[in-house]
Amino acid sequence: MSRVLAIANQKGGVGKTTTAINLAAALAAYRRRVLLVDLDPQANATTGLGIDKRRLRMGTDAVLGGRIKLSEALVDVPVPTGGFRLVPAHADLTATEVALTRSGSGESRLKNLIQDAGPFDDILIDCPPSLNILTVNALVASSGVLIPIQCEYYALEGLSSLLETIRSVQLSLNPHLKIEGLLRTMFDARSSLHHEVSSQLIVHFGNQVYRTVIPRNVRLAEAPSHGVPIQVYDAASRGAMAYLALASEQLERFPTGQSADRMAVTERGR
Repeated sequence: MSRVLAIANQKGGVGKTTTAINLAAALAAYRRRVLLVDLDPQANATTGLGIDKRRLRMGTDAVLGGRIKLSEALVDVPVPTGGFRLVPAHADLTATEVALTRSGSGESRLKNLIQDAGPFDDILIDCPPSLNILTVNALVASSGVLIPIQCEYYALEGLSSLLETIRSVQLSLNPHLKIEGLLRTMFDARSSLHHEVSSQLIVHFGNQVYRTVIPRNVRLAEAPSHGVPIQVYDAASRGAMAYLALASEQLERFPTGQSADRMAVTERGR
């Protein structure tokens, strides 16, 4: 059975899409069968993987609109370790969002459709930077939520709204939804503020904060402009190593009984 993970934060610029892309590639390095679903009308995960959203004919808008099956929208994303698959998005997803909102009963649309995805170990959903019907669809379809968060005070202020939305979904639509972890992103080890906010997160959320910290890294920021994950752009960079560590920590936290040879990183992925 697939583990479905929503990567969500209504605040933009916190490394959400960067995490979605590079965690997918890192999990693939552990020989996991991974699907990434771009549920953001801005389609940053799509363009960040080198796909021209203007030339797309089928994506998450067509899937949610019932025009095609999810399995028909899959695109292969090659990486040195074998790759993963993507359901891309483009601007028409905005119209689909409006239609779902008007329907009054569109919160479970993705959950009903994602069962058609295929035999994946991990399904990652890149959510839009807002608490709209698309984000709610992702939360209803998921077993867990990964929350990327910068160690800055404004980022902390927005966290309460997301946690309230998660609680609301747990109570009314998905009682099995859990916060899988808070991920500190774009961390600057030279900043006393980052260390202070990081300490506050650990005090308030304890083990829900990942041990892995994603550093502020130029190579990580450059990779999307080249249309590839960091593992392809610069596998030796601090950013690439951090996402491999995050994937390892996730598999440690949520073991699935996979065999040791399946879980080992290939030599090309090191």
